[in-house]
Amino acid sequence: MRRRGVQLGLIAAVQVLGMAMWFSASAVVPSLQSEWGISEVAAVWLTAAVQLGFVLGAVISALLNLPDRFAPQRLAACAALGAAVTTAAVPLLADGLATAVLLRLAVGMFLAGVYPVGMKLMASWFGSAGRGFALGVLVGALTLGSSLPHLVNGLADLEWRGVLYVSAAIGVAAAVLAVSLVRPGPLLGAAARHRPRYVLEMFRERGPLLANLGYFGHMWELYALWTWLPSFLAASAGLSSTEVGVTAFLVIGVAGVAGCLLGGWASDRFGRPPAARIALLISGACCLAAPLIFIAPWPVQLAVLLLWGLAVIADSGVFSTVLSEVADQRYVGTALTAQTALGFLLTVVTINIVPIMANIVGWQYAFLVLAPGPLLGAVAMRALRDGTSAAGVASQPTQN
Repeated sequence: MRRRGVQLGLIAAVQVLGMAMWFSASAVVPSLQSEWGISEVAAVWLTAAVQLGFVLGAVISALLNLPDRFAPQRLAACAALGAAVTTAAVPLLADGLATAVLLRLAVGMFLAGVYPVGMKLMASWFGSAGRGFALGVLVGALTLGSSLPHLVNGLADLEWRGVLYVSAAIGVAAAVLAVSLVRPGPLLGAAARHRPRYVLEMFRERGPLLANLGYFGHMWELYALWTWLPSFLAASAGLSSTEVGVTAFLVIGVAGVAGCLLGGWASDRFGRPPAARIALLISGACCLAAPLIFIAPWPVQLAVLLLWGLAVIADSGVFSTVLSEVADQRYVGTALTAQTALGFLLTVVTINIVPIMANIVGWQYAFLVLAPGPLLGAVAMRALRDGTSAAGVASQPTQN
């Protein structure tokens, strides 16, 4: 039991350190706009390229069944090191948007070997009882790591190159930690044979299908909110760049971690679909209330944004938990990787839609376009709860 807790902390630490490279360029967009003379709409590709790279890397990983054929801790270490090298290459080699986008695409491809593989490692240590909370910890680590560049940019007196170098150094630390201390648990299955068609086969089963549909609704909202929250804050509250960075860290990182832990605990205590559905309904309501949040007094705005930051990520680990329980146990790593690949592909759409909406109707109303995702996801979770067979198993609360 003690070893399981230690590995929980180590795997989570690898995620915090590794995912710090995801938004490393997004956190310094204003500086890059000024130095490279790029527009806000063009700058979105510094984030969208990571999403696309992640999708490409995850598709390749899933089709080759990499997480189910090789030692997961070594795969995660190699991927984190590759992401660190390509992150550091941006300030070293890029002198404009085109080169930076290509390098950010490579960062995303490597990170596809960190997050999904981390989920498989975590699932190898926890059975049904406690797996929801464990994967909630993992997603909380991802959330905290994704927000770290905002904190570095907000608190440290660094130019944009320094922020990326620090993020790359953090990524190297993730690789060292993964290869030296992280180990798979007793529930890790034997290496599976190559079976690329399972990526499609899982959508023929009701449980995996509904788990994925709920996840896709969640992802429609999540990364667009994380990407454009600083612009929303700057337009509504008139905060300084330092205040925007710290506020974004509080909403994305601190509230997000709390949401992941709460969502994981609730899914173990009350069942997976009910916990996910409540989180989706809360975050969907926040999307609809965004125009009022925009004009609210600063204390009220901050309080509601913290609630939104908590709810928007609280269900993420729940979807991964459900899929890890209802998918073919020989190909859990492949299923989780395929799920994240398709979900992150969807985020490219909304990351690009939001600034277009902001140019048309203003930042006050731009987040309204995100509301259909969580609301439709909530419908899928209701169907999963009411269903039978595999979905019925996933809907039962477990006792710790």
